[in-house]
Amino acid sequence: MSAKSYQRHEVRTLLGRLSEPPRFLIFVAGPRQVGKTRLVRDALTQYDKKRYDIVSIDPQDEARQPGFTSTDEVAYEQDASPRDAAWLVRKWQRARVAARDFEGGYILVLDEIQKVSRWSEVVKGLWDADRAEGLNLHIVLLGSSPLLMQKGMSESLAGRFELMRVTHWSFLEMHEAFDFDLDDYIYFGGYPGSAAYIRDEPRWRNYVNGSLIEPSIDQDIVNMTRVDKPALLKQLFHLGCNYSGQIFSYTKMQGQLQDAGNTVTLAHYLDLLGNAGLIYGMQKYAGQKHRQRASSPKLNVLNNALMAAGSGYTKSEAKADRSFWGRLVESAVGAHLYNTGHPDCQLYYWREGSREVDFVIQGRRKLTAIEVKSGSTSGHASGLDIFSENFGKCRKLLVGDGGIPLVEFLSYPAEHWL
Repeated sequence: MSAKSYQRHEVRTLLGRLSEPPRFLIFVAGPRQVGKTRLVRDALTQYDKKRYDIVSIDPQDEARQPGFTSTDEVAYEQDASPRDAAWLVRKWQRARVAARDFEGGYILVLDEIQKVSRWSEVVKGLWDADRAEGLNLHIVLLGSSPLLMQKGMSESLAGRFELMRVTHWSFLEMHEAFDFDLDDYIYFGGYPGSAAYIRDEPRWRNYVNGSLIEPSIDQDIVNMTRVDKPALLKQLFHLGCNYSGQIFSYTKMQGQLQDAGNTVTLAHYLDLLGNAGLIYGMQKYAGQKHRQRASSPKLNVLNNALMAAGSGYTKSEAKADRSFWGRLVESAVGAHLYNTGHPDCQLYYWREGSREVDFVIQGRRKLTAIEVKSGSTSGHASGLDIFSENFGKCRKLLVGDGGIPLVEFLSYPAEHWL
């Protein structure tokens, strides 16, 4: 299957929601460069072009919005108007006219909605007016996770939206779309836009660092949420990449970072990095929420490209360093569990003295303890038995050498392993 013909399963989910009467705003949210816009466009190929409009808030992207690829030759007059509330109202009013004209209704897609000032308040008023009229107008909003999750959706638009989370690509998706093998996925990760460059590693690293990491921090976090110490946030990101797969106390972080401030600031910044799909700080499983929150986090990149691109290793060099490759393998498992399980499955680690369990997933009143063992790591299989003695009945899994093959484990979502 070619990359152009590959469609993620969320396309079917979106089509199902668009086939229903417009009861909710549809939010498509996820990390940068995971294909949110492509996914929506793939869904809209099922519709006549007269029945929808894709509007980018970014004027630089506007000229490409009517088509689906850069090769489409569509004459389009670029709209250079300021992206403010009045502009948003005009676009919405135009969609309303179309919705009244078409018996089957209309779809308005607003890409990068967070770039409009006061967008959530404006959307709330327009959406409520549409519902009062019973207008058959679907609204699809796309944007980055931090802003959408922390601001408009949870405040002004509470009860008015349905969220579609779009995560990093899984091993199975990268294999089917780009013919990645397991080693490719462990090192290069799951960014579809970078797949074309993996045979030219310097170019691949430049793409990941310049087009993915820097915009994710500068545009998706710093410019959209309050960050008093942007330099500290960036330092914390790089620390998380360097120590992915390791437990790292906030006190230890303070010793590694300049102008680190207090542990509350570090915990908050780690949450921001997690919401942006970059670094997740796992808490220790303790069966008691207050003890979990007070524990030292275990750092895990949410896409292995973030770890590999800044490591200084080529793929062959990374494989030759048994310790580093082992951390890449463990990070790939952690990222897979988070990306395919969140928010329905909670992800933790566990350690007691020298006994450790790499990952603990909890969901639907079920508990699974997971140990990852690669050829370069000894594993902590004995920790599984101690964990079950402490917390009762649970499923115990060994992933890798002597257990579930890594390819098989990465081919099923987290819930499958509960």
